[in-house]
Amino acid sequence: HGVAGRGGTSGPAWPGPAADMEPEEKVAAAPVPVDALSGLRITNVWTVLLSIQWSEPWLIGLLTFHILCFALTLITTRFYRLQIAHFLFMIVLVYCAEYINEIAAMNWRLFSIYQYFDSNGMFISLVFSTPLLINTMIIVIMWVYRTLAEMTELKALKQKKKANREQGKKTS
Repeated sequence: HGVAGRGGTSGPAWPGPAADMEPEEKVAAAPVPVDALSGLRITNVWTVLLSIQWSEPWLIGLLTFHILCFALTLITTRFYRLQIAHFLFMIVLVYCAEYINEIAAMNWRLFSIYQYFDSNGMFISLVFSTPLLINTMIIVIMWVYRTLAEMTELKALKQKKKANREQGKKTS
């Protein structure tokens, strides 16, 4: 889906060549984009994260959302059904990330200074989906740990029961 070109994306773009470059220079600079705001060459995930204006209110809201999701992940460790609902909610959000990216690309001027929503989904994958997936991985790890602990406890109970039976046979 070519979302970056939808909704009239003229104006500040992210990431991309400096706005004052001629079209020929933009094509020549395309293999290694330069963030117009910071002047950083976008070569890896770290430079992408550094080029984001984290002071924008909607990004502060997104960070707050991720902190709340992480807190809920930790709080729900004792409430299995609530944790399942939380897990499924985060998986559905990750599944919908492509659609969210398309809608955000068309309407970015309503909430953002810069057009972060590229057609490849790099931005939304980094700042939206990755934290949610990390939360879901934490939950899965907790489930595996809990399952292994239960299996170990069950095995110990079976051995104890077997030992008690054998003890009863010896005394008879």
